[in-house]
Amino acid sequence: MRPDRVAGDKAYRSRTVRRYLRRRGMGAVIPTRKGERRNRHFDRAAYKERNQAERRNHRLEPNRAIATRYEKLAVSFHALLVFAMILLWL
Repeated sequence: MRPDRVAGDKAYRSRTVRRYLRRRGMGAVIPTRKGERRNRHFDRAAYKERNQAERRNHRLEPNRAIATRYEKLAVSFHALLVFAMILLWL
């Protein structure tokens, strides 16, 4: 299963990366660099979602077991993830 679009930051704004994604039928949600022309097909809402998800993941990094995926079983990892999210919520 492949995603429809891939979101990345400005470091992934090269022709090679965009060509690679295009060949595999995926769109790119990557902002333009400072000196480039604006991309009129850039989806700001999708990029904002990427940023929010990245920030959420960053808040979980102090929990070493989550950051390194210490648990072997997916069920155990999911339980640990839910517990860490509850602690963040409190």
